[in-house]
Amino acid sequence: MKDKSLISITDFTKEQYLRILDIAAEFENNPNQKLLNDHVVASLFFEPSTRTRLSFETAANRLGARVIGFSDSGSTSVKKGESLKDTIMMVSSYADIIVMRHPREGAARWASEVSSVPVINAGDGANQHPTQCLLDMYSIKQTQGTLDNLNIAFVGDLKYGRTVHSLVQAMCNFNASFHLVSPDELKLPSSVKMHIKNAKLEYQQYTELQDIIPMADIIYMTRIQKERFSDPMEYEKVKNSYVLNRAMLDGCKPHMKILHPLPRVNEISEDVDSTAQAFYFKQAENGVYVRQALLAAIAGVK
Repeated sequence: MKDKSLISITDFTKEQYLRILDIAAEFENNPNQKLLNDHVVASLFFEPSTRTRLSFETAANRLGARVIGFSDSGSTSVKKGESLKDTIMMVSSYADIIVMRHPREGAARWASEVSSVPVINAGDGANQHPTQCLLDMYSIKQTQGTLDNLNIAFVGDLKYGRTVHSLVQAMCNFNASFHLVSPDELKLPSSVKMHIKNAKLEYQQYTELQDIIPMADIIYMTRIQKERFSDPMEYEKVKNSYVLNRAMLDGCKPHMKILHPLPRVNEISEDVDSTAQAFYFKQAENGVYVRQALLAAIAGVK
C-alpha cells in the first residue's frame, strides 16, 4: 500500500482491507506512535466536515506529522478562480500525502492523476467515501467478531449516500446479505446493485424500517441529505421517512448494533443512545485509529 492513493474502496483488495483493520487495532491499543515525524499531511476540505476532517488531523498529529490545509476553500485561491489541477499540483509540492474532500463526483480521482503524492479521498460528492467504509468495517468486525456472512440493513438515503455505496461494495467480499430500506426516490443506484449481482449475492428492498429489525446483525442508518437535493420540495417529501426509536428495538438480535456515519438529524431518536445496540459514537472514535492505520500504511511505516 506504500505510496498508493485511495480513491474508491475498490482500489484496495480484501487482503489490504484486513491489513488496515489489523493495523488499526494496534493503534487503538497504542495511539501515540510518532512514526511520521518527517511527514507533512495536507488536509484539503472543499466541503464542510467535522468528524472526517478532525479525525484525519488527529490521526496525523498522533503520528507526529505536521498538518497543513484548509476547511473552507473560500479563504484560498480557489475563490480567485484557481483550478483544482493547479491547487493539487501546488499542494503536492508541499506535502507527502493529500487528504481531500470535494463536492464534485470524480474530483478525487482527477486529483490523484495530477498529484505527485498519494491522495486519500475523504468524500467526493455522492460517489465514494472509502475511509468511512474502512472504519465502518472495523466497527462491524469489532461488534460482530467477523465480517463474514452478516445481514446488513442500510436505511435512508441510499441514492446519494456515498458511505453506503462504499460499504456495499466492500462487504461484497464477505458474503453479506443486503437489506435495503429507502423511499422509492432514494433507492440504491443500479451501478452499486451491480456489484452485489456480480458477487452472486442477495439483496432485498423494503420501504418499512420495522421489517428488517428482527433479522439484522447491523443496521446502518443514514441521514436524508438536504444538500444533495436540487428541488427543496423533493427533500420535504422524504426528510422524515425513517426514525428509529428505542421501542422499535424490541425483538432485535442480542448482538445487533446500530451504525451511522453522522451527523444525524432526527433519524435516530436520542433515547436509542443509551441502549446496548447504539454504536455510532464509538464508530466515530474508531475513525482515528483506522485513519492512523491508513496514513501509516501509505507512508510505508506499517
